Amino acid sequence: MTAAPIAERPSAQPPGEPTPALRLRGLSVSFHSRRGAIPAVRDVSLDVARGQLLALLGESGSGKSVTARAIMGLHDARTTDVSATTLEVAGVNLQTQNADELRRLRGSTMSLVFQDALSALNPVLTIGDQIGELYRQHHGASRKRARSQSAEMLSLVGIPGATARIDDYPHQFSGGMRQRLLIAMAIALEPELLIADEPTTALDVTVQAQILELLDRLRRELNMGVLLITHDLGVVCEVADSVAVMYAGRIVETASADALFDRPAHPYAEALLTSVPTLGHVGSELPVIPGSPPVPAALPSGCAFHPRCAWAVESCRTTRPELRTVTQGRQAACLRAEEVIRVER
Repeated sequence: MTAAPIAERPSAQPPGEPTPALRLRGLSVSFHSRRGAIPAVRDVSLDVARGQLLALLGESGSGKSVTARAIMGLHDARTTDVSATTLEVAGVNLQTQNADELRRLRGSTMSLVFQDALSALNPVLTIGDQIGELYRQHHGASRKRARSQSAEMLSLVGIPGATARIDDYPHQFSGGMRQRLLIAMAIALEPELLIADEPTTALDVTVQAQILELLDRLRRELNMGVLLITHDLGVVCEVADSVAVMYAGRIVETASADALFDRPAHPYAEALLTSVPTLGHVGSELPVIPGSPPVPAALPSGCAFHPRCAWAVESCRTTRPELRTVTQGRQAACLRAEEVIRVER
């Protein structure tokens, strides 16, 4: 089921090093408004290696989904400005592709799993027709061959009785099964990069665990890079290799999942971890992050997190910290990162 090359793949990596599934540098996204440009994402850089699962973590409104749509080229150029120093998926420079080339890359080289499966699936087409269209459009498969491959994909993602169920419609599946259907469509052409945007939203904890286990298994079996967008710390600790924490449109910390959960280096990451309910909170008030995330059109001066930060000092109100290396394999955008990371928890 391997897709044929459809675009020039420049050799940007040093000899002997595999091309990453995603290489992103300096991504910025702003929306047009009557009051001028509204920055939603600012100078975001990410790398996702093949076979790696990177979690992009942050509160709602931090710019995670905007980042995903920018990578996929789904923003409307009439209302949105997208710029990046580097935007490559599997070595393909997405900034040099026209609209038709981007459409062919979606599915075969990069795929996106949306969080609302019911609205993402076509209610008037059978599941077999929706998955089969990928094989017919990208591989020129016959309807019989496309149907057979569709049944194989349903089996791969754990749909019971796959051969019989490919003639069912989306409303005939449960919420968890519909999410599996979206994943089946996303991986049908074995893309190099899979972006999963809140794939476990509104699912019960048992189904969440099944979906996460499925994503973890598929990325290892298919050697895909996975960018998992979430605000759920429980999801992150289950499957992520690395974590990038996002706040107010910027990456404020990057680290391995183990390192972040052990000793966060940014006060925002620390606050997120502290606010997770535990058994020790029974009968007491839950810790919360004071205030609300800033409005993109009116970001505070200096560090955007300083109005909510217990570590803030005067310089935080005037100086915007850059993302910098704090320890090996760890970056943080905080003036006091070294102090934060040393605190015993």
